[in-house]
Amino acid sequence: MRSMTGYGRGECLLYDRKFTVEIKSVNHRYNDITIKMPRTLLIYEDKVKKLLSREIFRGKTDVYINFESYSKDDVKVNVNDALAEGYITALKSLKNRFDIKDEISLSLIARFPDIITVEKDISESETDEIWECLENACLSALEMFVEMRIKEGEALKENILLKLDTINEAIKRVELRAPDVAKEYRIRLTERLRELEELDVDETRLVTEAAIFADKACIDEEITRMFSHIAQMRSILNEHCPVGRKLDFLVQEMNREVNTMGSKSNDLEITNIIVETKSEIEKIREQVQNFE
Repeated sequence: MRSMTGYGRGECLLYDRKFTVEIKSVNHRYNDITIKMPRTLLIYEDKVKKLLSREIFRGKTDVYINFESYSKDDVKVNVNDALAEGYITALKSLKNRFDIKDEISLSLIARFPDIITVEKDISESETDEIWECLENACLSALEMFVEMRIKEGEALKENILLKLDTINEAIKRVELRAPDVAKEYRIRLTERLRELEELDVDETRLVTEAAIFADKACIDEEITRMFSHIAQMRSILNEHCPVGRKLDFLVQEMNREVNTMGSKSNDLEITNIIVETKSEIEKIREQVQNFE
């Protein structure tokens, strides 16, 4: 069982290059992986996404990749000759116009912006070595990330199991109470008819009315399905695969069954139990939203 929220961080220093990878995720209906990395590394974006997709199946996941290189092979120094010539021409013009004695030095020219620029340049021959380092950092971050998701998922699972026990006991109380509802209705109906007519009650009419009520108020099917849904949820919680959508569907079904029980039973005691049960189901629904 895995939660959809998690964090992982990994580093790798190899071949004078250092990668730092951070993975963060929150709840999301689908699997949305966003990777933020230096432009020079964009050629590895698909590889990184495929690597992460092996272990991340749902959630909004943000991946941050930082790259530091101490290898001279990854650095390219560029000199803008045209821009330098323009600066020198302008400086000479100022010098002649105002009779300035200072010499135009290399250090002065180098301080002007965009004369000398440094960029990271990855050659094709180095791509395998760079990917090896990046992959190791990603795997390290992914391991921590998955471990955190599992730990949180197990905590959610234990909490839901406790709530399922509470719901199961509540439905047992409903099951015990349900047969008495029709009996009590018949007694009330008899008393009411006697009050209204002050005559002997037509037993046939009474039996008919009681039977109609019993049929309308019967919640045996809903009780059976509720027990089945509880058993299914317990079983799903022990599966070792993404189960969020399954659980979400089951919670909806459970909510539908208890609503039907409440509307059909026409009994205050059962209604009170249903209200408590719906509260527990709602808590489960909120927690289920966190599962992958």
